[in-house]
Amino acid sequence: MCGITGYIGDKKAAEVLIDGLKRLEYRGYDSCGVAIINGKNELYLRRVSGRVDALDELVAKDPVKGGFVGIGHTRWATHGVPSEDNAHPHTDCNNQVVIVHNGIIENYLEIKEKLSKTGHKFKSETDTETIVHLVEEKLKTLHVSAANARADMLEPVFFEAVRRAIADLKGSFALSVIWAKCPNMILAARQHSPLAIGLGEGGNFIASDVSAFLKYTKKAVFLNDGELAAVKAPSVSYFSFQGKKLDHSPVTIQWDSTMAEKGGYKHFMLKEIHEQPGSVENTLRGRLLPLKGDVLEKEINLPTAVIREIKNVQIIACGTAYHAGLVGRYVFENFALPASVDFASEFSDRAKIINKDTLIIAVSQSGETADTLHAVKEAKASGARVIAITNTVGSTLTREADYVLYTHCGPEIGVASTKAFLGQMTAMYVLALHFAVIRGNIFDTDARIYVDELLKIPRLIEATLAGEDNILKIAGDFAGSEHFLFISRYINFPIALEGALKIKEIAYVHAEGYAAGEMKHGPIALIDKGMPVLAIATSSKMLQLVAGNIEEAKARGAEVIAIVDEDSREHIKASKYIVVPKTLEILSPLVNVIPLQLFAYFIALAKKCDIDKPRNLAKSVTVR
Repeated sequence: MCGITGYIGDKKAAEVLIDGLKRLEYRGYDSCGVAIINGKNELYLRRVSGRVDALDELVAKDPVKGGFVGIGHTRWATHGVPSEDNAHPHTDCNNQVVIVHNGIIENYLEIKEKLSKTGHKFKSETDTETIVHLVEEKLKTLHVSAANARADMLEPVFFEAVRRAIADLKGSFALSVIWAKCPNMILAARQHSPLAIGLGEGGNFIASDVSAFLKYTKKAVFLNDGELAAVKAPSVSYFSFQGKKLDHSPVTIQWDSTMAEKGGYKHFMLKEIHEQPGSVENTLRGRLLPLKGDVLEKEINLPTAVIREIKNVQIIACGTAYHAGLVGRYVFENFALPASVDFASEFSDRAKIINKDTLIIAVSQSGETADTLHAVKEAKASGARVIAITNTVGSTLTREADYVLYTHCGPEIGVASTKAFLGQMTAMYVLALHFAVIRGNIFDTDARIYVDELLKIPRLIEATLAGEDNILKIAGDFAGSEHFLFISRYINFPIALEGALKIKEIAYVHAEGYAAGEMKHGPIALIDKGMPVLAIATSSKMLQLVAGNIEEAKARGAEVIAIVDEDSREHIKASKYIVVPKTLEILSPLVNVIPLQLFAYFIALAKKCDIDKPRNLAKSVTVR
């Protein structure tokens, strides 16, 4: 995610930028910085590894002289560990062109290699730095000699250099660029990452979201994908990436600054639920093709020889990540690779009997979960190799593991995990598909079918989210219930567990998740008249068995809420239905968990619980 700010006008840029970064810190908080063009058209650059308060102190000790145009950034690391060198803004070789960027540049290694051959020197490990050097190179190809040129004469050249640089990029980006030789203009561009322009009196603003500038103006323009903005103090012009002039009418923001941080949502959890199509896309991006091992070897240095040699996979995790691991076990076994899952806190004895033939997959959103870290150390002591699936660059887990696959979901503020869970499950599919092809367990044509269906998942999640009002209504009917039962079979059994965990975490009510076939082995005794039973009953090879389990629950007086797709609904008789789009059964957990997250959220909302900060819980459990 990360947070971008930009300002040009009659106010002191440093004050505006740092105030904006403080309001955007929820988007990223491992490093930050500002770049300002001072009164002598020289660059003032300050960066820190850490929070915005540390940057504020640094700037206060050595303030910029003059300076009414600048850009700022607070970072959530995706390429390169959190450090001052990797912090934004990034500069070109001559410290004249400066950039801040959100997103992921998929072809940055290719660009970096070409630029290095032409003499460019890189100072960071980030994908972002390649963009600023690319702009510098484009300026060279345009034969710019800025020594004696007026700034206004350089504006078209600066615009064209940035436009041409953007044309070479593959991936997602929101970016802002300034050039010390052209101090009366900031350029901003968007492709698959949000960017807003704030229209103020005496100046204009750029930000990842409007919370950064609501203090100054409520008039905003939201850039669309494929659009550039030339932002000056008195005016803003809009263009397509092809250079065609565009028209935009501003909207008036009705939110206050707190709601703006949440994108207009009441809680971070609801916002993060709605961000899940992007979470899946970000975890998949650039990783599915080719399925020959090239992607894994290039990105995480995992040799194909290791993938061929291992005899089984052992997944370790805690809490919601454990449920992602359970889904992963079904996925790996679907592709004929034996897999098992353990709570990291219960792994000590198992660790003693594993060896180098076992590949450990350790899953942790924060990368700091104490039980998971301890389990990884025990596994490595037994000779096993470890892949980490995590959302946090530079975390302890990334240093302990042999290989790291990042989920790129951005910071998750709500304590109850939602989008990080989707990212973890998606990472399991990425690994399992690559492993299956490399080991010869699946034909390439069949693998391509899975890839094509997996790429559709973000749109299916969006369609599921569109049914939110129906889920709100159903949740309202059961908001007074103190007991819930969640049931399913096969690969959706972990989703039943996750649905129960979510409602326990944020609504403080008793809930149990069970494999539906186990219901009559004890849990059926819990059911009495009116008890809500949420049954995942989408199209499946076990649908008839699930239908039978539903009938057993109904016979004991349960109110059954069935999660179905358009085909399975014909076979299920329930009190209430939540209809989701149909996908392959093996991929269905990615869709089926969405209504359970929303159901838990709306139950908690009705009970007036502190949804983003549930009692007794912490975002990362760093003690054993």
